[in-house]
Amino acid sequence: MEKIRLGKTDLMVTQASFGALPIQRISREDAVKLVRRAYEAGINYFDTANAYTDSEEKLGEALRDVRQNVVISTKSAGKDKKTVQAHIEQSLRSLRTDYIDLFQFHNPAELPDINDPDGPFAAALEAKEKGYIRHIGITNHRLKVAHAAIDSGNFETLQFPFCYLATEKDLELVELCRQHGMGFIAMKGLSGGLLNNAEACYAFMRQHPTVVPIWGIQHEWELDQWLDLVKRDPRMTPELQAVIDHDRKELAGDFCRSCGYCLPCTVGIDIPQAARMAQLLRRSPYQPYMSDEWHAKMHKIEDCIHCDACRSRCPYGLDTPALLQKQLADYDAFYAAHHND
Repeated sequence: MEKIRLGKTDLMVTQASFGALPIQRISREDAVKLVRRAYEAGINYFDTANAYTDSEEKLGEALRDVRQNVVISTKSAGKDKKTVQAHIEQSLRSLRTDYIDLFQFHNPAELPDINDPDGPFAAALEAKEKGYIRHIGITNHRLKVAHAAIDSGNFETLQFPFCYLATEKDLELVELCRQHGMGFIAMKGLSGGLLNNAEACYAFMRQHPTVVPIWGIQHEWELDQWLDLVKRDPRMTPELQAVIDHDRKELAGDFCRSCGYCLPCTVGIDIPQAARMAQLLRRSPYQPYMSDEWHAKMHKIEDCIHCDACRSRCPYGLDTPALLQKQLADYDAFYAAHHND
């Protein structure tokens, strides 16, 4: 399987790589089997995080005897030295390893201060000196923070949402990372599940040879899908470009990427799903959302107290309360027409 270098690091990773957030949703046995299959098929890069419940433990069990053959990245959202130190130590135990290839600061609202002796960056530098981590990167959803990270020169990689809905500003980040020798790791290559043509997603990524997409994989069929695409290696065609153009038109403007940073909701609304329900109804099988359970979930939107906490946390600047109201009105109209299908 083709490998590329992550920026100026010595990490050579498969360009189709494994995002391990979804394996927290399946059993340990199934997760270990899935990760092992990915490794045996040639995937060598696995990305996880301290916050992904038992994802690190599942990776550790699956890869402990082949650790020297794989690249593992993890993350901490700790805001001080002590917390990040504890997270790194826990990650080493969970992953059953004595080093982390790439440690990433997990979506900070602002850059960690490299000169703060009690700050999170101090913990990463100390861990690097001790050999516990090999490289330091950052993940983010905010263009301003991403640009600051590139300009600072303090990070070896940037992980950022990137898919074929990318704007010119997103494409600029890819180019700036290339110019600065930073690795660019693409999260949300399917835009949180809204994009349903994997071949178009794959072909788009192949147009950007310095980008490493980490595909979130939970099911055997998803792994099979990416392995088949790697084997066939499709490139952009007029037909695939037509799919992309259609989706860009349909999903342009204010749509929820389902990153989840709006949570928790004060009144318990499932914001990441509810805020993109119109797209889910029309881009995936809609019958599951016609259930009594989902009808009740959507009508939780009526309990919104307009505290604006979700709006203040959205890295994309969405007016989340207003978007939820629009989604509920659309859902009710759709439900009236289709709930007896």
